Amino acid sequence: MAMATTNTTSDSGFSEDELAAMKQRAAELRAEKKGGAKKADEAEACVEAITALPQPDRGLAEAIHRIVLDVAPALDPKTWYGFPSYARDGKVVVFFKPASKFKSRYATLGFEEAAQLDDGAMWVTSYAVTGIGQVEEKLIRTLVQKAAG
Repeated sequence: MAMATTNTTSDSGFSEDELAAMKQRAAELRAEKKGGAKKADEAEACVEAITALPQPDRGLAEAIHRIVLDVAPALDPKTWYGFPSYARDGKVVVFFKPASKFKSRYATLGFEEAAQLDDGAMWVTSYAVTGIGQVEEKLIRTLVQKAAG
């Protein structure tokens, strides 16, 4: 069972971590509205977000970053709610949510609606990640390649 955030909640019912993520997303949207950040700036922000993570999240994010850039170079690295993410035409396809962000038991590799993972009437859109060995890397490569189209 995932651990709940230990931060206090505001009157809105959101934790301090959740409010911070929403503020990060609002800043990202303001930058997009002002003409958007350049792809190079967005890619740099993604790398900075990864570098700022504590271990083991940083190692997981670095591995996912390497994999995504290798199998789906057409996806653009950026941040989304402050998370490392990868987009096509400005729409997030895949993202990494670190466990440390909300004091969770595990990190999450997730796929948004722009991901081309549809498989019948039901399919997986996120995975809990605690480590990336050869088996996990192979699965991530397959998923990202399919998601990227």
